[in-house]
Amino acid sequence: KQWYQRRVRVEEVAKNLTGRAVATTEGLALAYASLFLMAVVPILWGSFRSITYHRKSKENGEAVEVMSTKDVYMFPIMASCMLFGIYCIVKYLSADHLNLVVASYFFIIGTWALSFIIRPVLGLIPGSSLLVEEELYHLKFNKGKFVYFECKFDMLYVVALVLSALFGVWYILKKHWLANNVFGLAFSVNGIEMISLGSVKNGCILLSLLFFYDIFWVFGTEVMVMVAKNLDAPIKVLFPMDFIEKGIFGSNFAMLGLGDIVLPGVFIALLLRYDTSKGEGSQFYFWTGFLSYVLGLGMTIGILTIFNAAQPALLYLVPTCVGIPLLLSLAKGDFTSLIAYDEEAEQNTPETSSTPEPDCKKTE
Repeated sequence: KQWYQRRVRVEEVAKNLTGRAVATTEGLALAYASLFLMAVVPILWGSFRSITYHRKSKENGEAVEVMSTKDVYMFPIMASCMLFGIYCIVKYLSADHLNLVVASYFFIIGTWALSFIIRPVLGLIPGSSLLVEEELYHLKFNKGKFVYFECKFDMLYVVALVLSALFGVWYILKKHWLANNVFGLAFSVNGIEMISLGSVKNGCILLSLLFFYDIFWVFGTEVMVMVAKNLDAPIKVLFPMDFIEKGIFGSNFAMLGLGDIVLPGVFIALLLRYDTSKGEGSQFYFWTGFLSYVLGLGMTIGILTIFNAAQPALLYLVPTCVGIPLLLSLAKGDFTSLIAYDEEAEQNTPETSSTPEPDCKKTE
């Protein structure tokens, strides 16, 4: 009884000091388990979708955009500039106007991303085949020979787009954490599916640079934490630590940034495509990378729980996701082949696809 009373007093003091209730052990466990699940599922789903996406792009004669070495080196610099710019607006100006602009932007791209997730699901509904057409609608904005935007779609995609837009309206009006998560997970799956690092070497360089990027902005400054807490946008997945007490109306959130899902995820998807390119039917490096991510994320959550302070997840994810596959490739004698894998060099002669698929692209 004395232990219980002392715990209640400590929680009351903590609430008075921080303005938020201390999470229970059960609430923490549920929140972290949910974040863990929301991280690993998009990586699995997006990685296997990337195989289909790259194959169909080749069959249709469409070049898959890949990151060049210059892009890789510039990415942390551009990300730092954007992060610090948002921080300055949040700290010295009002975050309300920024959140309005950001919400409008994410409504548009969130609707687009979610529609590509919903369409295959709608295709499983009996009778939906009536909306799948051999000849696709073609929307194109161009000036002379320069194409600004081009999109091919069928009526099933239109239905998916309408449903996604209705969901987006709910997100705009309520800003509920469930809506935030659905958009965030849609971004994650699409990002892992479509973003190509070009080569394993590029992936190793990018993640190594982001290793230091994450450490600096989380441990060295207040920038990353302040932006994550104040920017009201689906750039993170959330789960209330008071879910047991308040259900979906909880407000004491644990969070994980989408960058900690997508950036390792695109590298793991690249490992899967490397396995596929070998034609041996093995997915050894993919599962090695995926289980390494599970290990790194588990370490992140463990350290976060022990020290009760924000952690740069890439501090733990990069050494595991990059280091373990490379070490095992050395042991198996595949290191040279793995590090030299280049997707642009692997592209085959385009083939004609017999099944039309909705496709939207923007040319800049």
